[in-house]
Amino acid sequence: MNGYLNESHFLMVEEGFTTRDLLENLLGELCQESEQQAFFVADLGDIVKKHLQFLKALPRVKPYFPVKCNGSEGVIRLLAELGAGFACANKAEISRVQGIGVPAERIFYSSPCKQVAHIRYAATHGVRLMAFDNEVELSKVARSHPRARMLLGITADSIPSAHPSMTFGTTLKSCRHLLETAKEQAVEVVGISFHLGSRGLEPQAFAQAVAAAQLVFDMGTELGFRMHLLDIGGGFPGTEDTRAPLEEAAAVINSALDLYFPESCGVDVVARPGRYYVTSAFTLAVSITALEEIPTEQPGSDGRCDSGTCPPSTASTAPSAASCSTAPAPGLGCTRPCPEHPWHSSSLRGPPGHGEDRIADGLQLPQLHVGDWLVFGNMGAYSITTSALLTGCPQPHVTYAMSRVAWKAVQLFQGKPPQTEEDRESLCTPLSCGWEMAETLCVTPVFAPAGII
Repeated sequence: MNGYLNESHFLMVEEGFTTRDLLENLLGELCQESEQQAFFVADLGDIVKKHLQFLKALPRVKPYFPVKCNGSEGVIRLLAELGAGFACANKAEISRVQGIGVPAERIFYSSPCKQVAHIRYAATHGVRLMAFDNEVELSKVARSHPRARMLLGITADSIPSAHPSMTFGTTLKSCRHLLETAKEQAVEVVGISFHLGSRGLEPQAFAQAVAAAQLVFDMGTELGFRMHLLDIGGGFPGTEDTRAPLEEAAAVINSALDLYFPESCGVDVVARPGRYYVTSAFTLAVSITALEEIPTEQPGSDGRCDSGTCPPSTASTAPSAASCSTAPAPGLGCTRPCPEHPWHSSSLRGPPGHGEDRIADGLQLPQLHVGDWLVFGNMGAYSITTSALLTGCPQPHVTYAMSRVAWKAVQLFQGKPPQTEEDRESLCTPLSCGWEMAETLCVTPVFAPAGII
């Protein structure tokens, strides 16, 4: 084992005991306390499963997890243990990742717009792989980090950005000029990067982007650069009910890579799956601290979430509700509202005083009371970030859990054989969970950072 994650970092749960059971137990404890702070429960086993599925579906692609998607320590430690790289957007994220011992060779400073002080920090801490898409970034890097290894960010002319207001990446028409400028300033360019967001999983859009990347590879090679790294960005689905499951996306990606960058060309491929890894692993519980009822001629109610935290501005799923009873059941302490009770059109707001306190409108919820709990699933993406401390907004506590089967899969993945035959058999018991894939990963996958810089 690499030592990034051990059993002291999470709660070990046996098969049959789910994170929902753990959450309800924690609610039972909190219902007896006067301070009811919001909290997360994170199923690290879900992330292990996603990682094994990713490696199986995209064997040529090395994942770099974008820390801005979820900067919690448990997630970083687990993915570091599994050999993933990390895409960092700033100095704080680089420090966070290196703080647990991740070497600089596994860090990609992926932001196309960087502060000079942060570039210098990356230079002094050995982080060399970086991105750029304009002359200003080239000049900053040439002055502050001459040993950097750069990826040129592109956007295909015919592919509209998923977020037009924040378009990153240069056009094909500008690529040769930027490559020539990099040559003049002695900045080493080693590959191409693109990020199409949700459109990247559409066959035509992705194929066009990879074809464009190949054209720019040829430009760089003509100018004398050793082009050997392709970053295909993110946009991978994070939940099972998505319209484009990973298997379908992988078919598109593998086909385009085989056509434009066959294995024989010697190009390494990386991606930045964020939501894919963490969305379904996290569940958020928040308590109601205030209520406002609107007259029936203006139907709706307003519930205010726990003022001790900053809940996310959006929720990917409608919440379920749990109410604290005056005579809690032994070992539970919280009960769900009875289904025959009337439901009301409701709005949820975060703590007052924050600019983005609107969480959701028009939700159908049962009659709520101060002290009741709302539980949100699929809350792992962009709900815990390393920048939260800068805003003065405290983060909810995270309770990490992992099943014994998942932990054994991590150990097997790292090349540590099961201690007993019973351990080996248990890895294949819950076939629906995908742990059988661990059997194909008895040899530790080689993460070769030296090959990508």
